[in-house]
Amino acid sequence: MAATPFNPHLEPVKDRENSELPEKEIGKQGLRKQIFKEGNSWQTPSRGDEVEVHFSGKIKGGASLDSSRDRGTPFRFKLGQCEVIKGWDEGVATMKKGERAIFTIPPNLAYGEAGSPPLISPHSTLIFDIEVISWITIRDITGDGGTLKKITRQGEGWATPRDTDEVLVKYEARLENGVLVSKSEGEEFHVNDDYTCPAISRAVKTMRRGEIAELAVRFSYGFKEFAKGSTNIDDGILPSSNFTIQLELLSWKTVIDITGDRKVVKKIVKAGEGFDHPREGSLVKVIYCGKLEDGSIFERKGSEEEPYEFVCLEDQINEGLDRAILTMKKGEKALVTVGAEYLPNCDVTCSSVNYEFQLLEFSKEKPYWKMDMLEKMEACERNKHDGNVLFKAGKFWQASRKYEKAAKYVEFDHSFADNEKREAKALSLSCHLNNAACKLKLGEYVEASRLCTKVLEADPSNIKALYRRAQGYVKISELEKAEADIKTALRIDPNNRDVKLVHKELRDKQREYVKYQSEVFSTMFTKLG
Repeated sequence: MAATPFNPHLEPVKDRENSELPEKEIGKQGLRKQIFKEGNSWQTPSRGDEVEVHFSGKIKGGASLDSSRDRGTPFRFKLGQCEVIKGWDEGVATMKKGERAIFTIPPNLAYGEAGSPPLISPHSTLIFDIEVISWITIRDITGDGGTLKKITRQGEGWATPRDTDEVLVKYEARLENGVLVSKSEGEEFHVNDDYTCPAISRAVKTMRRGEIAELAVRFSYGFKEFAKGSTNIDDGILPSSNFTIQLELLSWKTVIDITGDRKVVKKIVKAGEGFDHPREGSLVKVIYCGKLEDGSIFERKGSEEEPYEFVCLEDQINEGLDRAILTMKKGEKALVTVGAEYLPNCDVTCSSVNYEFQLLEFSKEKPYWKMDMLEKMEACERNKHDGNVLFKAGKFWQASRKYEKAAKYVEFDHSFADNEKREAKALSLSCHLNNAACKLKLGEYVEASRLCTKVLEADPSNIKALYRRAQGYVKISELEKAEADIKTALRIDPNNRDVKLVHKELRDKQREYVKYQSEVFSTMFTKLG
């Protein structure tokens, strides 16, 4: 903070000894603060923010210093960047927008034992009257100073794009000398794609819809090529070049990986209403149009006047769409891309197809907590039977959902009679075992083991549960646990063929593990020798 000679016309600063304002200490180094005027928000600026203030100052018991009010121009500085004395950095960080406070700054947080000749002598205590007008948040996007972001227009709402989302941006990039590097009035890309400009890809994840930001970008986070957008310079940019990018996030489409392997991906074109989604067994009314990769239509169902109706997860539509519909809300429009793996009954030869899909409305089944005992038992039996049919057809994911649903109907049996509880328990254990078989087929070995453990807690001698849990343990290399289950199962049924087969698989894996350990130790000792 620059000091100026004494000026008798500057606005005086109140000495704290003559003030009746309440005073508090900031930190533990002697900085003191008296609030003269309360702020009008709850937020305070953060390190790196560009703060705009009015101030006047003086030496305690001595001459006046500079005053922005006298000049009629606010003073700007970056907080926490050593652009002002330490007492300012620490004090202003505690202030709210519109707040005005008087700070008494000890020498160790001002100019110390050196002072700032000729006006500020060594070991001087300074008093400043500071008013925070506003600040612009500056964020270090990359954590190494490679991309600094300054918000110049706030966006709408609170949401920001996720890695999988598709964003639409407008930008203009220039070198520090003002030369245009690249410009686009509308660039669309996926956030996690290897986009031409890494700084833009990282920045959009911190932006809200409609937000405009200025990016200060080092060369390493700048443009890797100039193929996209318009440019009026060649590629001969020096590695020391830095950029300034004006970036606006126009909009984005939420993209959801339904299956976790990008084989079924949903892009939301129009958001739906509320928070509720269809569930298994829900009756839905939809409009959809299926297109091949070349854009030709191969399937069309429903209209506004006569929607297409079907029941979710009843094998009435291809599995990809069936799974996508469970994530949709009423009124939602989406583009769903379905890979060939999830199109078993579709007469297409391409690797994937696109569906323009709209969920008009849906209704749900009667919830299980509103059912009486007989309704619950019937619903459990019905869903278990449907699961068995799906399992035999090789549709393990749908079968698993049916078994999970069936088990829920009889999970809480406190209102059942004793004989009904016994029947419900048998049904529940059967559903868990069948579901464990599905999980093994799906490669979800930990979940398969968990379901079997649930059965064994109720029936410790259940051979199927021991056998299937051992299968899961072998797959995740929990060999000791697998061996314990197999030994228990063979004590109960020494001639069980399935258990003997998994026992053989276990022994093979144990031999492989011993061989691997021997090779590791052999290599270790060779290096030591």
